[in-house]
Amino acid sequence: MRSWSGAAMLPAALAIVLLAALPWLGLPAFYESFLYLVCHWTILAVSWNILSGYSGYFSFGHGAFFGVGMYASAYLAANLEWPFLLTLAPAAAVAALLGLALGAVVFRVQAVRGELFALLTLAVTFVVATIVLNTPIDGGPGVYLHSVAVPAIGPTPSSSLYLMALAGAVAALAIAWRIFVARLGIGLFAIHDDEDVAEVMGVPTYRYKLIAFGISCALAGLAGGIHALFVTYVTVAETFNITVPLTVVLMSVLGGVRHWAGPAVGALAITSLHYFFTAGIDPLVGRAAVGVILVMVILFMPQGILGFLLKRRRPQARPAATTSAAPAAPTRHAATTRRAAPSGRSAPLLEVRRLSKSFKGVRALDAVSFDVYPGEILGLLGPNGSGKSTFINVVSGHFPASGGDIRFEGRDLVGLPAHRIARSGIARTYQIPRPFAHMSVLQNVSLVAMFGGAALDQRRALEEAWQWLDFTGLRDKAGALPDELNLHQRKFLELARALASRPRLVLLDEVLSGLTPGEINDAIELIRRIRDRGATIVFVEHVMRAVMALADRVVVLNHGRLIAEGPCESVMKDSEVVRAYLGTPAHA
Repeated sequence: MRSWSGAAMLPAALAIVLLAALPWLGLPAFYESFLYLVCHWTILAVSWNILSGYSGYFSFGHGAFFGVGMYASAYLAANLEWPFLLTLAPAAAVAALLGLALGAVVFRVQAVRGELFALLTLAVTFVVATIVLNTPIDGGPGVYLHSVAVPAIGPTPSSSLYLMALAGAVAALAIAWRIFVARLGIGLFAIHDDEDVAEVMGVPTYRYKLIAFGISCALAGLAGGIHALFVTYVTVAETFNITVPLTVVLMSVLGGVRHWAGPAVGALAITSLHYFFTAGIDPLVGRAAVGVILVMVILFMPQGILGFLLKRRRPQARPAATTSAAPAAPTRHAATTRRAAPSGRSAPLLEVRRLSKSFKGVRALDAVSFDVYPGEILGLLGPNGSGKSTFINVVSGHFPASGGDIRFEGRDLVGLPAHRIARSGIARTYQIPRPFAHMSVLQNVSLVAMFGGAALDQRRALEEAWQWLDFTGLRDKAGALPDELNLHQRKFLELARALASRPRLVLLDEVLSGLTPGEINDAIELIRRIRDRGATIVFVEHVMRAVMALADRVVVLNHGRLIAEGPCESVMKDSEVVRAYLGTPAHA
């Protein structure tokens, strides 16, 4: 979906070679220091963006991991007399271990997201600072590195520091790009848009967040390790402060968090503005000017400088590019007449026994038991609040079950994370469409083909996505964002996403709600064609003509309990079902 051509890589390689050759051109040390700071902030901003920009977990604690790396390198070099270059790997490793230990706990707590995660990471900064200050690592006076030899990489000490920072910046950008174009990056962007849906669609959210956090912290520790030798005197007050996280956040947002190179653009812009406006005029006026410029850029370029420039350069590229890459349309299956409900010949595909779900004492599902057979369309009916959507949420793993058993193809699903349930061959839609807002229609569908039951590589996932976009009539909208679709199209996007995982069981949650009569007819025909392709369907619906047209059997819930099961015509005449929908008649 997102690649970098060889034609673009060649200029980048030439630029790296040119930047590496600058120390031998006899430039004044000022320029080497300036370029060092650009590279230094690039490493930090890019590392922050790998977690916070990609996954949306906004961190204010980047200074903690930067500081841990700084102190690790300083302590090993100054106190244990390690060669400085050998201290950089431990600096990155210690920061990564701290991040992984924190993430292993925090990412398991669903409530710790958004501002709570930001505040928690900020608190970690002060905790680490207190520990460092009150142990022999610092002890109060700080760590001096005046006697530590600067590795002779360049012709001068300042050039050697610059070359180390340049190598770190190139490594950080290479890692950020590789993540951006890989499954990991695609999964992280899905987490950014809607973590719960990403998990249900097959993205292993916990593992991906942990990997991103570890890489982010390691790069921050590397930047801190190099910077320790640059400043030559490391203190808690100057290291563990709010300046580092605020600066890297600003740089990333300014450059553009949705692109791997955005933070580097922001680092270059802010460092340049700082030097330009504070070198020749009053420093206070210069800082105010920098602030005004940054506010204006953020207001008028919400996607960042890089996002704004890419959008201006290729305003129509997205739909055209995706359309041109489309394979030939697959042959559609002709509609067939409704098949009879499967008899007892087949073993159940889904077995539900005494399934229960409670929310703080409210029992949404109460000992529900029934089977779903291969190849059938089962209607799940009931008045509002009867537990229908809760049933789909529990079976798909969106909510954990409070009790009972769920077996799919003989395998117990209770206790499995949602992404493993999706991998087993179950897909679902949402009553209110929940697409990934910042991904195109094509990307929304191909993501599920990659992470769902099909588990395809990126190239095959795109081919699979094109087939289902054609199947649902969304081929012409492949390059559009979900907000550009009407309700009918968003409902069909939900269907396309579910089908792209090649599921054996599809759970449809009120896919017809809000549609016009003509759109309902199209959706009924589409659901028939889905079953004709071999899928088993459980669908929640209030449109009774659709239920009568599609369902082989129906199951009726009321107040979380199963009250009727069987052929649609007979169940709808059941007295308890009538009372559930219409109430008990009043008597004179």
